[in-house]
Amino acid sequence: MGASVSVPERSVHQFTVKDSSGKDVNLSIYQGKVLLLVNVASKCGFTESNYTQLTELYRKYKDQGFEILAFPCNQFLYQEPGTSQEAHEFACTRFQAEYPVFQKIRVNGQNAAPLYKFLKASKPTFLGSRIKWNFTKFLVSKDGIVIDRYGTMVTPLSIEKDIKKALEEA
Repeated sequence: MGASVSVPERSVHQFTVKDSSGKDVNLSIYQGKVLLLVNVASKCGFTESNYTQLTELYRKYKDQGFEILAFPCNQFLYQEPGTSQEAHEFACTRFQAEYPVFQKIRVNGQNAAPLYKFLKASKPTFLGSRIKWNFTKFLVSKDGIVIDRYGTMVTPLSIEKDIKKALEEA
């Protein structure tokens, strides 16, 4: 059920995803940047604190080569019920998100987005690879390799030291 899936890709930069308008975005455009990939939801108890702190981190480190990639997901108690565009507008309007908010995806199951299959296979937890809830975060190095995975209860600001360390590495 939560078993790791083998994936041929070796870097986040090998994936193409869709933006909130449905246009393809090749993640190779983020080569050389430290990334934080997050499955987000607008109606979750963790929404306010996570979006607020993500925006704070982004503003602090964006000029140093840091990028947040937000992926709306409706798999956890249907807490992202609207369209991809509505999720994008929510993040940008309510939380002044300046980072990209992509098309809604699935993070678990057979129809999980290939990117998320890769992320989960790269950093499974002791309970398996399955994403447990909204706002699971994956920190990715400048060369597209997953550095670490953080669960919902780990706040964005609490991983600031890990982000700084990744930004300092060549």
